[in-house]
Amino acid sequence: MASLFRKKIVTAQPAGQQLARTLSWPHLVAMGVGGIVGTGILTLIGVGAGLAGPAVILSFVIAGGICACAALAYAEMATMIPASGSAYTYSYVVLGEIIAWVIGWSLILEYSLVVSTVAVGWSGYAAPLLGAVGFPEALVKSPELGGILNVPAIAIIAVVAGLLSFGTRESATLNAVLVAVKMIALAVFVFIALHYFDAANLHPFMPYGFPKAVAPDGAERGVMAAAAIIFFAFYGFDAISTAAEETKNPARDLAIGIVGSMVACIAIYILVAVAAVGALSYTRFASSAEPLALILREIGRPGFATFLGASAVIALPTVLLAFLFGQSRIFFTMARDGLLPASLATVSKRGAPVRITWITAAIVAVIAGLLPLAEIAALANAGTLAAFVAVCACMLVMRRRAPDAVRSFRTPAATLVGTIGILGCLYLFVSLPSKTQVYFAAWNVLGLLIYFAYARPRAHAE
Repeated sequence: MASLFRKKIVTAQPAGQQLARTLSWPHLVAMGVGGIVGTGILTLIGVGAGLAGPAVILSFVIAGGICACAALAYAEMATMIPASGSAYTYSYVVLGEIIAWVIGWSLILEYSLVVSTVAVGWSGYAAPLLGAVGFPEALVKSPELGGILNVPAIAIIAVVAGLLSFGTRESATLNAVLVAVKMIALAVFVFIALHYFDAANLHPFMPYGFPKAVAPDGAERGVMAAAAIIFFAFYGFDAISTAAEETKNPARDLAIGIVGSMVACIAIYILVAVAAVGALSYTRFASSAEPLALILREIGRPGFATFLGASAVIALPTVLLAFLFGQSRIFFTMARDGLLPASLATVSKRGAPVRITWITAAIVAVIAGLLPLAEIAALANAGTLAAFVAVCACMLVMRRRAPDAVRSFRTPAATLVGTIGILGCLYLFVSLPSKTQVYFAAWNVLGLLIYFAYARPRAHAE
């Protein structure tokens, strides 16, 4: 019986399972920014403000700092192991098969739920525009929110899946254009909202305290409770690492894409958060499905609110593209390793994994059509935190196991950065809603049953 901790050796893949190398660093930076800046800042800032009050600004700083540590670890591992699969592949090479399975299973949870969350968020911005032309309200909400089915969320997933099936480079180029639209919209919001900044809106700054605690209404609130949810707003850079086999110069381009997109987005988020809570009391936008547009309407700028909403409808699909791209590559790599059915590890004539892309799209469309935003985002965070811990651990292990190995990108102060990344992610996990932690544990119990019953006997670590 093979060891549970047998390692994978990355080798060249057979012709029918090779992804086409068509991406350069500008595509990767655009993919990173497009993946990071999206539902998190456009919709979850309201959820975060409801949990932390004006101190949601601090929640963004904490979540961003922890993600920055993880991003540095990702950059080092991606350039050392330039293969598709992201944290799953790094874990397989460094930590062993069963750890890789748990991380891969967690990534399936992360990417599937991120795509679903963003689709629901996109639908929230599209709903007012669709309502204006007579689209039934019951078809833009999940059953739990009083609707029948979230049809716009399902439709946008289908559109993005079709784009990805057409070709990786073509979809990446369109993504770059849409990212520019999104950046312009956020710049307009910051410029206008800062003119209405009122320091009184920041008091009391921390109404629910710092650690996660149960508020009088029974909800779990606090700065860290908010950070654990809006942590969702910062990841997306990890999708870049799934493009390693489709990058022309992975040794250079992966590090530029991961670190560059993360630095840019931390600055953008803090600016937007300050402008939002300063322009309007958080209690007035905390429960909104489109908080930034609501803020602009409340301060008397409805025209710009419409512009922001339209920009979100146009540009939020960039997040869908980044994560649906990443999820299909995770599935593809696990299938290529034998942990999932081998029939999923096939590519089209253009070198794109079309079959697994559409299967992934079908799964996430069901989730997006039936579940509300907040619950999806919290569970997605649990899977991401597990992956980030694994990548930081892989970096630290490789620094000891192979200190002289070639590293085209070296994380500065690696021991400190890796330790902060691990401990910070664990603290964020503890700060997640209790039922989310239970759901995540149940998901991984199911995953281990599948591993021992199906995946382990068929795996072929090379």
